Amino acid sequence: MGAALALATRGRGRTSPNPAVGCVIVRDGTVVGRGWTQPSGRPHAEAMALGAAGDRARGATAYVTLEPCAHVSPRGPACADLLVASEVARVVVALGDPDPRTNGKGLARLAAAGIDTAVGVRAAEARVSMAGFLTRLAQGRPHVTLKLATSLDGCIARGNGESQWITGPEARAHAHVERSRHDIILVGRGTWEMDQPRLDVRLPGLESRSPRRVVLSSAGVTGDAAWIDSPAAIANLGGDHVFIEGGAGAAAAFLAADLVDRLVLYRAPILIGGGRPAVNDIGLAALSEAHGRWVQSDARQLGRDRLEVYERLRCSPGS
Repeated sequence: MGAALALATRGRGRTSPNPAVGCVIVRDGTVVGRGWTQPSGRPHAEAMALGAAGDRARGATAYVTLEPCAHVSPRGPACADLLVASEVARVVVALGDPDPRTNGKGLARLAAAGIDTAVGVRAAEARVSMAGFLTRLAQGRPHVTLKLATSLDGCIARGNGESQWITGPEARAHAHVERSRHDIILVGRGTWEMDQPRLDVRLPGLESRSPRRVVLSSAGVTGDAAWIDSPAAIANLGGDHVFIEGGAGAAAAFLAADLVDRLVLYRAPILIGGGRPAVNDIGLAALSEAHGRWVQSDARQLGRDRLEVYERLRCSPGS
């Protein structure tokens, strides 16, 4: 299942409206097929893995990060039917599919065909892997990551606006990997007009994975980016993963609307003093309201900089 989860990450940010799923098929201790959801959502991971396995899928075990779909689409067959036809002996699933078109039906179809099934293997990791898909189903909007690159005293630029560069090359490269894993990258109008950012992916081999550019603005923008007039309007953009990169006003607007699900903080070992803050006022009525909202999920050193990742604590997964 670990290998299937790793394969699933290859599709993240490119498979909407379908989830990014991974599949590994094992027979007699040997991997005979691998697959992951392809760009625009087809073929599905199971179809790709079964195609690679061919006749070797008979009697094998399929490890899939999401319950195989049970509905036939004009774009392709139901994966549950493909697995039945391949005569696999067992299907191990990380997470049941909450999509009402499948939701238990895929597993039931496999069981009815005499295929042994198991569900819940490394489910927590699968929820993280498919956070965008799950958030879209539960909330009707994409999963939102806010990126901040700050000094030790919480500044994103000097008072005169100079900001290149606060973090070092390792942290900036990591931020480009983050960009490549999102459908949409968003900045505020001030950042768009002042910095004229490219907002693309500039790592060798990943250039084609640059996300769509969107600007938060109440009055439109010049240039070739799309724009929205409020954080809530992300629900209408399509895509499952939004990456917010600046500036302080846009960050505050999404935080105040409680629409940030994940925070990626790059902290450089420098002090600016009197610089521009990373986040504007988010409307807290009391300091007590700030507590109990975030939990750290990752921390590591990137060259001279420190990366910290936080997840928004919510009532239920995907909410």
